[in-house]
Amino acid sequence: MDNPFKNLNLDKKPASSYTNSDKRPPKRSFMRFLSTLIVLGALGYGAYYINNSQPELKHKAIEMINTGTFHTLEARFTARQIMENERLTLLKDTEHRYSEPSLRFHPYLLMEVKFTNPTFQTEEGIILWDLIDGEMVLDTRSWEKTHGFADCINAGADRYEYKILSTIAENGGKADRQSLMTSLNMETHLFEAWIDRARKKKLVIQHGNHYRVHLHDPLVNVRPSTLIADPLVTKSSKHNERLNRRYTPSQVKKAAEAAFGSDFAIRTTRDVFLPIYSITVQNPDGSLHTSHWNALNGKQITHANLIE
Repeated sequence: MDNPFKNLNLDKKPASSYTNSDKRPPKRSFMRFLSTLIVLGALGYGAYYINNSQPELKHKAIEMINTGTFHTLEARFTARQIMENERLTLLKDTEHRYSEPSLRFHPYLLMEVKFTNPTFQTEEGIILWDLIDGEMVLDTRSWEKTHGFADCINAGADRYEYKILSTIAENGGKADRQSLMTSLNMETHLFEAWIDRARKKKLVIQHGNHYRVHLHDPLVNVRPSTLIADPLVTKSSKHNERLNRRYTPSQVKKAAEAAFGSDFAIRTTRDVFLPIYSITVQNPDGSLHTSHWNALNGKQITHANLIE
């Protein structure tokens, strides 16, 4: 019987020709260790840099890790309640009828703050800041907002330019050159530099010897706190109908700190979302009319194009 292994070369190598595969040359091991150390150092520095100079990237990463969970303000009204309360306004007659309402979430920044009042007493408060239109909520009962902060954010206004706008507002929305210089308490060359910069950013316009804020009915000289009618309650949600924000929390924080003076301080911040009902009415001709309603106070939201 033939030997099945006769064609296999089983010659043994001399013992000196075998090496231990677990042993690496010292130089190669050192280079591998050095490369690993460099990579870890780079990753560590990158994390530190992002945490300190790019907080929005960190915020986005946390959002992804949290698998879509976010905080919403708890609704005090249901869509059905609003539809019933506003029936006479929304349904003109029996030929108009409701479609199924939908729910979306509008992004805000909630800031816990402290500041000094005109008598230099320290006060504490909460600010709700809209991350779509860039304005601060003044009162949760009416949802009245400021008017002018979005323009300032877009223009990259600094604290000096906010000071000019605030001073003009204190003078009734219009100020002549001399009274503005006196109120700002600055030398001529500094005033010229500041006012010229504000004009180039289209924040202020000049008519003759007078300056005014370049907005219709500006409202920026306000108390740095939102009037909260009822305690705000937040809850976690995984609903995916979140509206995209136009302004970042870091932009808002920077604007608030520049606008409200050196005594203003932000203690904590949190991203929250306001539930918004989209209520659609089907007209007799088949066309649709959609309005948007605040679930917190039950009132219709104006300038609805901002949340489309």
